[in-house]
Amino acid sequence: MRVIGLMSGTSYDGIEAAAAEFDLSGDTLRMRPLGRLSHPYPERLRTQIAAALPPAPTTTEAICVLDTGIGQAFAEAGVRALAELCDGHADLVVSHGQTMHHWVEAGVVRGTLQLGQPAWIAEATGLPVVADLRSRDVAAGGQGAPLVALFDALLLRGLPGVPAALNLGGIANITVVAPDADPLAFDTGPANALLDAAVRHFSGGAEEYDRDGRGAAAGQVNPVLLRRLLDEPYYQLPGPKSTGKELFHLPYLLAALAAAPTPDPRDVLATLTRLTAVTVAGACRDHGVTRLVVSGGGAHNPTLMRMIADELPDVHLSSSDDLGVASDAKEALAFALLGYLTVHGLPGALPSGTGARHASVLGSITPGRQPLRLPDPVGTAPHRLLIAGQPSVPPVAG
Repeated sequence: MRVIGLMSGTSYDGIEAAAAEFDLSGDTLRMRPLGRLSHPYPERLRTQIAAALPPAPTTTEAICVLDTGIGQAFAEAGVRALAELCDGHADLVVSHGQTMHHWVEAGVVRGTLQLGQPAWIAEATGLPVVADLRSRDVAAGGQGAPLVALFDALLLRGLPGVPAALNLGGIANITVVAPDADPLAFDTGPANALLDAAVRHFSGGAEEYDRDGRGAAAGQVNPVLLRRLLDEPYYQLPGPKSTGKELFHLPYLLAALAAAPTPDPRDVLATLTRLTAVTVAGACRDHGVTRLVVSGGGAHNPTLMRMIADELPDVHLSSSDDLGVASDAKEALAFALLGYLTVHGLPGALPSGTGARHASVLGSITPGRQPLRLPDPVGTAPHRLLIAGQPSVPPVAG
């Protein structure tokens, strides 16, 4: 089955599209990536998203406008992916949408909202669309995140030691795949969320992010500010846990700076970068990680990667590219996989990663132009993922 995955993360700079062919044989799922592309949001849409994100107040009219605008942008990305990555032939589109709110109270997720009406994607591509993949896990008592955990577990299973996958988006999330144990996954805290907010603030909106980590590299960590930031109670919560820009936003940062003044913006960036490194490293040490496979936008920040390496001198750091999964395409491919599992009647969430009472088949399906015909349900869930062109890793017993 040829599947297109569409993903936009908490940095809301645009849509990552990736396509792959999937084939399930027994407990082994084979994936042949077909490529990726980036589809930027129109500037007006980015401005509308920013204006509606917490802690800003919004209206049902603004949400309706965004649901349509984001849906149309995802439809454009889907049309491009169908033509440019799939030669016009695909079976399914899977859309993550744009997360606008992740409702957490006392560590319990009460709801999650991803906008981007899938009807626009189905209408534009003619293909069935799987969307709203997080809500079912939340209804089953889970965090609804990180949903990439199943993909990570399948990809890393069989690697020596205690491997973990780290994705550095707006929020950093980690999946730990220890031998003879259920995978564990959770959000460690901010990756780019506070960094991007600081850059926009200090540049008056002229810059969107700390390009190549140059600002942080030119600054010095303020230990007082770092201690203030590390006092955040979220870091002490056990996994599974999840967070987002409902917590880590500009007013949060400004409150920390009021308590620990840091006049030089470069020092703020250095401190925020170190914050991500320290919290990621703490999670790795807590779970005995020996190998860290990194993906996401933050993987392109050499200052952040250097700080993570400094914090974890005994952990081998590598890119998901080394395992055959392009770093910038991993989340889109992960959601393509989840949609593939959904239409085959297989669960896509790991209860050990989200805290749900049970594993659930995820998402809702919007038919394409043709009558909706789902594949026959599959009784055996995959236990490992093989990437075309990569050497096979024998599965670990147990």
